[in-house]
Amino acid sequence: MVERVMTIQQLAEITGGSIIGDPHRQFSYLATDSRSLPGIDRVLFIAIRGDHHDGHLYIDELYSRGIRCFLADREEDRTRLNGASFCLVNDSMEALQQLAGEKRKQFSGTVVSVTGSNGKTIVKEWLYQLLRNCQNVVRSPRSYNSQLGVPLSLWQLSGQFQTAIIEAGISQPGEMERLERMIAPDMGILTNIGTAHSEHFSSDIQKLREKLVLFARCDLIIYRADASVDGKPLTAYLDHLAARKVSWSLQGNAVYRYRILNRNNASVEVGLTTPQDPGPAGTVFHLPFSDDASLENQLHVITAAKELGLENDDIERGLASLEPVEMRLQTLKGIRNSTLVNDVYNSDLAGLGMALNVLDQQRNHRRRVVILSDVYQSGMPDEALYSEVAVMLAFREVDLICGVGPGISGQQALFAPKSMFFAHTADFLEHFDPAWIEQAAVLIKGARKFRFEEITQRLQLQVHKTVLEININEMVHNLNHFRSLLNPSTRIMVMVKALAYGTGAHEVAGFLQHEQVDYLAVAFPDEGIRLRQAGVQLPVMVMNADENDYRKMLEHHLEPELFSKEGVERFKKECLDLGLTAQPVHIKLDTGMHRLGFEEKDIAWLSEELQSDQIRVRSLFTHLAGSDAPQLDDFTRKQATAFNAMARQLRPVTGNDVVLHVLNTAGIERFPEYQMDMVRIGIGLYGHGSSGALEPVSTFKTVISQLRQVKKGESVGYGRSGKVERDAVIATIPVGYADGINRHLGNGNYSFYVKGKHAPTIGNICMDMTMLDITGIDATVGDIVELFGRNCPVAAMAGQLDTIVYEILTSIPERVKRVYIRE
Repeated sequence: MVERVMTIQQLAEITGGSIIGDPHRQFSYLATDSRSLPGIDRVLFIAIRGDHHDGHLYIDELYSRGIRCFLADREEDRTRLNGASFCLVNDSMEALQQLAGEKRKQFSGTVVSVTGSNGKTIVKEWLYQLLRNCQNVVRSPRSYNSQLGVPLSLWQLSGQFQTAIIEAGISQPGEMERLERMIAPDMGILTNIGTAHSEHFSSDIQKLREKLVLFARCDLIIYRADASVDGKPLTAYLDHLAARKVSWSLQGNAVYRYRILNRNNASVEVGLTTPQDPGPAGTVFHLPFSDDASLENQLHVITAAKELGLENDDIERGLASLEPVEMRLQTLKGIRNSTLVNDVYNSDLAGLGMALNVLDQQRNHRRRVVILSDVYQSGMPDEALYSEVAVMLAFREVDLICGVGPGISGQQALFAPKSMFFAHTADFLEHFDPAWIEQAAVLIKGARKFRFEEITQRLQLQVHKTVLEININEMVHNLNHFRSLLNPSTRIMVMVKALAYGTGAHEVAGFLQHEQVDYLAVAFPDEGIRLRQAGVQLPVMVMNADENDYRKMLEHHLEPELFSKEGVERFKKECLDLGLTAQPVHIKLDTGMHRLGFEEKDIAWLSEELQSDQIRVRSLFTHLAGSDAPQLDDFTRKQATAFNAMARQLRPVTGNDVVLHVLNTAGIERFPEYQMDMVRIGIGLYGHGSSGALEPVSTFKTVISQLRQVKKGESVGYGRSGKVERDAVIATIPVGYADGINRHLGNGNYSFYVKGKHAPTIGNICMDMTMLDITGIDATVGDIVELFGRNCPVAAMAGQLDTIVYEILTSIPERVKRVYIRE
């Protein structure tokens, strides 16, 4: 058995690597991200090269922080790092996958692997929840289903587990073969095949065939017999597989035949007949989730549980304990100037590590507090488990630990002396003192049974029902999309002005710092000062720097854009008065926008002034007037040509290391030949641009406050402008023009999304309220109303108002709570 403790020598034998340093040095934990280490002791850092990142660049830094075990490419010369142990290979990603494959080979339990377009994470989580009542089981953390996520998941395998559930996902052809070599599943589950993740596949059939590669060596495969792909039954695509085909259906003609006996909004009762139980009633199961997608996912889980040998009574008990799969981790504003990292739906070691990574990104707070429940389903004795938890928290320099539950409380001697422990959630709430979280970043993480949502509710600053939800995963996707368009050496500046286009400046800046972009840009000095106060250390360019603010900018290490003679002279004077030299500035050149910047006639004067000891030119740039408009492409090229000519004239005084940049979001997508040294991403980061590859990051939503029946002939709202032409159901929602909902959207001019349908406004938009006609929509008080998002694109709202998306996003005031989610 390859146990959790391994030596560099064993790693080299598995991967064919060569060794530098002590071959007997041990490691137990794997890390691939220098920003998210599980600790220092016994950590192996795997330096992976990607299209836009290279882990080898961080080896020296990690060595200085105490890491001593490395898996790296052979070309790296690390003999100078005294005391470090290296396993050098041709390809570190391939070596990591070899390590995972060996881990899998030595695992004697059953490996179940789940793939499909939709539902695979839910099926994995629910099967785990059902099985954990009967056996020790391990599963992939969250959505760890990629070429990197799968080997990290397999590293968890050990002899204490009877079953492992591994999720497998692909984004393009050829990837599943590598996953199959690692996972080698005994049992496969094929979930729904749909349109998700289709970008790199020519058809759904090609995508299905790629996914079926996972089951090449399976003993059995579970699938839905009454599903189809491209008009053909799913069964027809499985003939080439040697695995035993275990089908289920809601329409008969399958190994497992389910029939809906009773269904309501809260649950479903199904009957199951099998060859072993062919009676008319069969076995009856009660399912806690009734929508169509959840029903399908639950039937996959029941079928898998039956094939794994569970008794019907165990399955029924397991179904009763199924919990909604909350894949989203939230960042919220808390009382006493705190920030809450809210992860209250599960508590396991892998999830704790990921949540601590998010906590670590809250750099605007000096203190860290963790409120943690008992950790479940680790398969470890309590002393070993909580020793590991204590090490993780100590490594993250957590200032205060609040443990809730008998398990963690029983091991309190392992934790820092100032830690506090409570028997249950009510005990914590009874003794809670708000001073504990004063100006702190607070992680609230607990298993569902502890009802930590009560703690979150107590600690939240405000619980408004109207929120702007910002999906950090989609922001990562958009950033990576732009990175994929750039040369490896091209740097990235991101605009975070105007509250980062309404999403929240310091929160987004903190994320961008974590993602290691090169520069930030704001409109005004106060925006930059707030970033510095929030702990953001990235270089920040200030685009509209008033001459009276230069001293404040220098004090906060902000870099002004200089665009006028007066600005250059005043900045030099401020530097002289403060005794400063070589202060970084950015020179804006006007090539046709005619808004701000130096023109061609100013170059001679500028060349003289920039030789001053007080100024160091960090970059030269210009602003394109129409990079998003094909009809203006000739003008865009003229601007680029003019910029290059002006930059060449300034080179003798700026030096060759000055950074040149002209491209904004649209320019990056349409003019790759003008990437130069850096690009500026603006609205594209937030999901808006010419590319269909971008994902909007913001969802503006509220809830229904009240419903009322209004008779034909009556009216709704101020001025009786909302005439009711038939008996109607009117919903009032707590959002109005003071929240960014333009008054021109009232009186039926626009619709919002309620329970799968679009409901028109009725009457005038009020300051804090809006009324909707939801006649014919099965909605109730408390139901969610999407104002814009996936179902109500913000571009449609902008079109209705004859404006641009920028205006809509930046019109949402700070009184609307921002919630940051990570899936």
